[in-house]
Amino acid sequence: MASDLEQICSHINEKIGNIKKSLSLRNCGQEPILKTMLKKIGDEIIVVNELLNKLELEIQYQEETNSLLKELCASLEEDYKDVEHLKENIPPHLPQVTVTQNFVNVSDLDSEEPVKVEPACTKRPPKEQRNIKEMPFITSDEFSGIPAYMKSRLTYCQINDVIKEINKAVLSKYKILHQPKKSVMSSVARNLYHRFIDEETKDTKGHYFIVEADIKEFTTLKVDKRFHVILNILRHCRRLSEVRGGGLTRYVIT
Repeated sequence: MASDLEQICSHINEKIGNIKKSLSLRNCGQEPILKTMLKKIGDEIIVVNELLNKLELEIQYQEETNSLLKELCASLEEDYKDVEHLKENIPPHLPQVTVTQNFVNVSDLDSEEPVKVEPACTKRPPKEQRNIKEMPFITSDEFSGIPAYMKSRLTYCQINDVIKEINKAVLSKYKILHQPKKSVMSSVARNLYHRFIDEETKDTKGHYFIVEADIKEFTTLKVDKRFHVILNILRHCRRLSEVRGGGLTRYVIT
């Protein structure tokens, strides 16, 4: 019974002690000097919180860079293995192109008989292939000149990877457009052909351009906020321009 009373007294005393501490802390907060100190502590906590947020973003950026470097390292190792394989398996004798010429002895010809000259076979010149304009990659100097607020955490390789995919879409689109109208096309290709024609305007005549639907059709890129940020960078670097009309944005290769 005595032990129970001691425990109750101890518990009550602990509660009383906590109340006294709370009251003393509340009273401390009312003093002007302590208010100033508490405000400074609060400001420092905010600064520390901002630093922690920046540190978290930096760690995330470093992790992404590390992942890209690992992929690059793996790709280089594969290329090195291929080169070593080619080096070890070079054939000892490579085939050479031999040109055979037929010489005719003039003395063997009958001077009285006229020499018949057969016309040379004329081959039709190959059909002129139309070159498809591609977007040049961003140089390191151009990347350094992009404002920090515009490129944010984007890397040099990430921007050029998007350029590579845009060129892929342009090439795929204009391969279909350059086919003769009467050529045999699949239904999908023919539908794309008619869509490409409908999207042409007087402002895009003679220029190569794509729309977001082409990006989705021919590449694996996601048309999201990050993609449009990179498009702004490409406009800044004069790699493309925009032509709007009919509720459609056309990205013209410049």
